Formats: sequence, C-alpha cells, structure tokens
Amino acid sequence: MPKFMDIHHGMKGVTPDELSAAHQADLAIQSEEGVTFEHAWADTESGDVFCLSDAPSAGAVQRIHERAGHKADEIHPLSISL
Repeated sequence: MPKFMDIHHGMKGVTPDELSAAHQADLAIQSEEGVTFEHAWADTESGDVFCLSDAPSAGAVQRIHERAGHKADEIHPLSISL
C-alpha cells in the first residue's frame, strides 16, 4: 500500500489535545476508505501539522480528512523509505 505525508497549514498554537482529537477523528473513519493513519506531528510555531498514512490514493486520504473536518492543504506520495 502506498504511503503519503499530508500537511495542514494554519494550525498555529494547536495543543496536544486538539491534535489528538483531530487524529482520533481520522482514525474513527479511516477504514471506510482503506486508509491507515500512522502518526501525526505538529509545529505549533508555524502552524503546520503533518500526517503519515498508508492509503490506496491521495484522494482517499483527503476524503477522510475532509469528513473529519480538517482538509489537507498538501498530500505527497512517499516512494522511497529508508
């Protein structure tokens, strides 16, 4: 299954609880699109949030994020892993 890194901009000052709630919202419905969100990170200074997932497509990742209430601004396929 392909891996994707997506980025959400504009979440400056996000708290650990807010990040956890957003991640849990994704996890609750991820199976409906065959997505597995693995991890999420945030840079509270820049407001960027990064999510790593396995998914059949970038579209599947975006649909889950949109339905969970936080559309991704960028989605990047990861074709090489070390």
